[in-house]
Amino acid sequence: MPVLDEIEAAIPSLRAYARGLLRDRDGADDLVQDTLESAVAHLGQWRGDGALRGWLFRILLNRFRDGLRRGRGAPVVALLAEPAVPPAADGRLQLAEVHAAMGRLPEDQRAALLLVGLEGMSIAEAAEVLGIAQGTLASRLGRARAALRQMTGRDDDSRPRKGNGP
Repeated sequence: MPVLDEIEAAIPSLRAYARGLLRDRDGADDLVQDTLESAVAHLGQWRGDGALRGWLFRILLNRFRDGLRRGRGAPVVALLAEPAVPPAADGRLQLAEVHAAMGRLPEDQRAALLLVGLEGMSIAEAAEVLGIAQGTLASRLGRARAALRQMTGRDDDSRPRKGNGP
C-alpha cells in the first residue's frame, strides 16, 4: 500500500485517540490535522523500519504533549470512543463514571490505556509509540487498571484470578 494511502487509512484511529486524549472534537480534529501536516512534511524522516501507524501515533502524542507544555489546557480523556449505539441508562452511568475516572489518571497511564484499550495496539506497539520499555508499559497499564477499578468501586475480587481454585 502506498505511504499516503496508509496515512489516510490511519486517520480514523488517530481521530479516536486524539478525542480520547482531549475529549474535545474540534481540538482533536486540529491535533490530527497538525499531526498529518507534520507527518507529510517530514515523511523523509520516517525510516521505514517500523510501522507507519506507530510513527503517526508518536507524532500525535508528541504534538499533544507540546500543547500541554504551551498551556493549552489539561487533558481529560475518555476510555472508549463514542459508541455508535447509545447504551442503556445504567450503561450511561457506568460509562460516565469510567470517563470521570480516566480524567483523574496520570497522563502517562491514560496514554498507555488509550493505546492498548481504545486502539487495540499490542504492548510492543504501544511501548514504541510512547518511547518506553514494554515492561514499563505493562506496569503503567496495571496501575491504570487498578486505579480505575478502585475509583469506580469495582475492586471487589470478582475478576478471575490465576492459580488453583477460587
